[in-house]
Amino acid sequence: MTAPDEASLREAALRHLSRFAATEAGLRRVLHNRIRRWARAAEAAGQEADAVAREAAAARARADAIAARLVAAGAVDDAAFAAARARRLLGAGRSARAALAHLAAKGVDAATARAALAGEEVPDEFTAALALCRRRRLGPFAPAAPEAETRRKWLAALARAGFPGEVARRALATPREEAEALLARRP
Repeated sequence: MTAPDEASLREAALRHLSRFAATEAGLRRVLHNRIRRWARAAEAAGQEADAVAREAAAARARADAIAARLVAAGAVDDAAFAAARARRLLGAGRSARAALAHLAAKGVDAATARAALAGEEVPDEFTAALALCRRRRLGPFAPAAPEAETRRKWLAALARAGFPGEVARRALATPREEAEALLARRP
């Protein structure tokens, strides 16, 4: 069982990019996971651990070089990924804070993520909270008036989505007609 060579890693990278949008960090993670799986299988097959570790380190270096070449070629663009993902997240009613956290988890650096959010028409937090309420049928979009425990669960859901407490309470207290009118004016 031989270590992944440059051709197989490049093929794996291109196959991944053909199916998914990815950041440079995300592509590196995919390739490194492939190498890690190979190393586990090689050790399980009885290859010497030191030799496997050396081959895995060399394969990781090749994977990093492949990812860097794909970035240089324009096949991987963190800024374009961040802009598209920010547009989708904000349109779905995620808070700006949650969008920044999501982009950071995907490997987008903070400056690129902030630039992506600045390039978008960021809905105010209140409107984004209302969009989440509509999607999850909370607050003004709930089928029935909430009990105290249900209201606490709704506040917790909005907090987990990254909305400040004041914004969450205001969104939950908004009458349905007003909430629908605000969301109708949203771009």
